Amino acid sequence: MMTASKYVMAASIIATMTIMAPTSNAFAPRQCSSRVIHAQSHNSLLQMNYLQKEIIDSSSSSNESVSKDLGPSPVVVSSEAEALSHSKTTMKLTPSFNLFQMLPDDEGGLLPQTIAGNELRDSDILKVGVPDTLWDMKLSDYEGLGGEKEIETLPDPFQMVKEELQPFSDSIQELVSTDQPILSMAAKHFFQKRHGKRFRPTIIQLMSKAVAACDPENMKASDRWQDSGASDVDVEGGVVTSTNHKGSDVWRKQAELGQIVEIIHSASLIHDDVLDEADTRRGGEAVHKLYSNKVAILAGDYLLARASVLLARLENKAVVQIMATSLESLVAGEIMQLKSSPEELLQMESYLRKSYYKTASLVCYACRSTALLGGHAYGSTVATACEEFGFHMGLAFQIQDDILDFTAAADILG
Repeated sequence: MMTASKYVMAASIIATMTIMAPTSNAFAPRQCSSRVIHAQSHNSLLQMNYLQKEIIDSSSSSNESVSKDLGPSPVVVSSEAEALSHSKTTMKLTPSFNLFQMLPDDEGGLLPQTIAGNELRDSDILKVGVPDTLWDMKLSDYEGLGGEKEIETLPDPFQMVKEELQPFSDSIQELVSTDQPILSMAAKHFFQKRHGKRFRPTIIQLMSKAVAACDPENMKASDRWQDSGASDVDVEGGVVTSTNHKGSDVWRKQAELGQIVEIIHSASLIHDDVLDEADTRRGGEAVHKLYSNKVAILAGDYLLARASVLLARLENKAVVQIMATSLESLVAGEIMQLKSSPEELLQMESYLRKSYYKTASLVCYACRSTALLGGHAYGSTVATACEEFGFHMGLAFQIQDDILDFTAAADILG
């Protein structure tokens, strides 16, 4: 298959991997008249991801539907303390569930207000010049989901990036090496056995191919932080394309981001197993069972430290801020789970929000960061679409994972 075709197919695969919901106005893209939005300065933008309640309240007041009580908010740092760390140029990030609709209209979902992070949410630009062969695809057409088509006829996303993931599998152990033998063995535990299918790095590799097929939008120079964040790309022609992407410095950094995300994820698993007192993980013994709680905690901390160092070496301050927020979200998810009552955990929107913090946040922030490393600004249509895809994909992945906890055998899942 020609290189350009592979990149177009990557974009199609990403569309395929999204869970197809029944047609609803809630999920129809909001159209914009141009690629550049001349918005007034958002002086009241949220300070990072801790003022979500204000957005919910303002959305509810302008809508007849009232959002459900979601239980305790996983606030880690006060909004006053957060405000002290911001300047005009720092990113005032908003949680994805306040940028994109999480539930359909008939289940009480509300369309979030337009703010920095979703103001260029538009699907038309991405399709210009790129044939979308899967635009009318429905999962309900396939076997096991109500249809007759064989699921095997769809392209295999893991095979599409197999070549790119192989170096990842070979080198990630070296990235987490340390001179302390026990700590090194504990930190390498997941990577030595190559557990799992590397879901997150696969998504990032596919996303890197997809954004390379999209021309960067003309985000005019301004003092708005959402118009910044794009990496300076050093490639022939000055713009990343499907033909010059592979092997470039941009391609390398996006691949490294996949490694960083997998390291962060593995650290969270090690810590989660200690908190949950789990005996097994993915069919093998949990790290704290092989060594001790102290070694497991230190191993998780070490992986997070290594991820932070590698993240800084991507040389994009915006990406560092975004991915640092994903780390914060992982902790917020654990706190939310610990603080929630059994009744609150059974509420669908509360469950989805907890799943966002614990799982989807890392995926969607990594997807948006992939676009930034590819030369797209934070607030661009491309970067916005990347985060929205990662948001829904991450939630769908966690829902499926939770279902398997009830339906799959323990000796398979661990």
